[in-house]
This record gives sequence, structure tokens and C-alpha cells, in this order.
Amino acid sequence: MKRDKTYSRLQYISDGETLELQERNIRQALAFGANWIQLRWKKNKDEAFESFAKNVRVLCTKHQACFIINDHVDTAKKVEADGVHLGLDDMSVLDARRILGTNKIIGGTANTLDHVLSRTEENCDYIGLGPFRFTSTKQKLSPILGLDGYQEITDLLTKRNISAPPIYAIGGIRVNDISDLKEIGIHGVAVSGLINNDPKIIQTIQSKWL
Repeated sequence: MKRDKTYSRLQYISDGETLELQERNIRQALAFGANWIQLRWKKNKDEAFESFAKNVRVLCTKHQACFIINDHVDTAKKVEADGVHLGLDDMSVLDARRILGTNKIIGGTANTLDHVLSRTEENCDYIGLGPFRFTSTKQKLSPILGLDGYQEITDLLTKRNISAPPIYAIGGIRVNDISDLKEIGIHGVAVSGLINNDPKIIQTIQSKWL
């Protein structure tokens, strides 16, 4: 799946205060057709988390879904996840590549054009660019971009003839945002609360990219 622009247009980013709630939400998303799961757990990482990650790996394999782990590169290697997503303050892409090997997907967060350029130079496989608007599912939110911010970044990439990895919009995405994001060249969306609240909306989101 590395460097493949046929990556899913929709990433579900797991959410929930407990591992039990996270599992319920992940199972629900998979049942309604999600084919890319990013496991995001910012609390203490212990044996229970590693066991949980193994279970999610099994669930994703059963549903033929891509399985990415946010931040925890060592856990991703142990459970044979498909890759990792790295925040701006996480391990470098180069170090993660050394640990995971060349065949794993490594995505990275960006909030500015300079971040996008850095991620491109680092040979990231995809970029999560945001936040699009305010979201309560993430602490320490970076400056909000809005559609104008995305438009400015994609226009500058085009003007400079820079071929960036697939870019996902993230942060408070709504269904009626998708047409505008698609029009300016955004590859897909990464969502959490939208699917938690109504998993049936997965099919609607996926159909918007056809």
C-alpha cells in the first residue's frame, strides 16, 4: 500500500475515553464499511493497550481494512500494523521508517505549508492537514485552517509544481464540506466524531468521492 494514491478516501480515527468504548466504536465503523482505521490512544500505554491493538489488528484483517496506529511506532511493529501516523511532536518519519521498514505506511500531521513541504521531503506516504475547523476530540488544537487555508496551500503547491503525498483534511469535517475539499484537490478526509455519532454516514461520505 506504500505510496499508493488509491488509499481510501476516508480514515476513521478512533475515539473513546476507555479501550472498551474505543473497541465498540471501531467495530461499529468497520461494520458500516470503514476500510481504514487509525487507532488513536493518548493515555497510558500498557499491556492492556498492546492487547487491544492486537485485537484491532485482527478486526481490521477480518474486514480487509487498513490499520494504522497513531504515534506508537513500537506497538505498530509488535502487532504488525499496516503503518503509523506521526504528529508534529512525535518520532521523525526517518526513524519510524528504520524501525518499521520500507513497506509500511507512514503518515504525518501538518498545519502549514512549511509542514506540508517538510513532510513531502521526509517521504511521508500521506499527510493529515488540519484542523479544518474546531473539534473537541483533540486537545492542543493547532490554528484552524478553514477552506481558505486549504485552498491557499493547494494553490501554492500547484504554483510551485510540487507533488505532495495524498492530503487528508481533518478536524470537524462535515459531509457538506466534502465537495469543496474534493474540488481543491484534497485526497480524502479523516473523521472521528462524525462517525461515532452516526456510523451509517460512512457510506454517504464514501459515495461523495465517486
